Amino acid sequence: MIRFGPAGLGGAKGAEAVLEKYAALGLQTCEIAFTYSVYLKEEDARRIGAKARELGMTLSIHAPYFVNLSSDDAEKREKSKARILGCCEAASWLGADAVVFHPGYYLKKGKELDREGTYDLVRQGIEEMMAVLGKKKWEVKLAPETMGKVNVFGSVEEISRLSRETGCSFCIDYAHILAREKKVDYAAIEQAFPGRLWFVHFSGIEYGELGEKKHLVTERSAWEELLAKLPKDREIRIVNESPAMVEDSVEGLEIWRVMGKGKL
Repeated sequence: MIRFGPAGLGGAKGAEAVLEKYAALGLQTCEIAFTYSVYLKEEDARRIGAKARELGMTLSIHAPYFVNLSSDDAEKREKSKARILGCCEAASWLGADAVVFHPGYYLKKGKELDREGTYDLVRQGIEEMMAVLGKKKWEVKLAPETMGKVNVFGSVEEISRLSRETGCSFCIDYAHILAREKKVDYAAIEQAFPGRLWFVHFSGIEYGELGEKKHLVTERSAWEELLAKLPKDREIRIVNESPAMVEDSVEGLEIWRVMGKGKL
């Protein structure tokens, strides 16, 4: 099954009406953008989560951009973990089952990138946060995201390794992978992420030699390629991050229906 939805909900006051609008369009998932702060109070989050369940919609969260689990400053790493865990607490109120986040930036050894040292710090941070999730009994998955710039931690191989070695989840951003690698190896991605539940980001993207520049409206041909090549034996949630994320999500859903592969 594939669920489609946008990367945004808006403010707490009109959130239930927004979810009803999404559901009326046939959309079945939504990622709430806490990209600058956790802006929902517990009472509002519980109300919004109840509406999502009533509508049969799943929810996820995108953590703040101000996260760097691989900083060489221990205080910054602790603050990054606190921001992600704050999102996990909000997710427990909402009934959201995943918190997507940007893991961090590569450390350097002289002029070279210290990829392994960076990996070790990110892994340590994730393991420490997963221990807190267990103690708090928050049923929330940590989903580090594949990243779109070549000098930022988050290649397919790195996120896959984190998932294998820590048991965390993952977010596969196909636009980021295209920007970073200049191509998308669908078969390699499927092999790298054998898990049943896939959190996916998708949109058009502008990129250059160093990777991602900005998200663009999703071209129909891009949707057709992605949907034809996604694995058929996964539960997939596709969150669209384009400037026209609702319209693009609806187009993706409509293409999927025409392809005759959705259980809708």
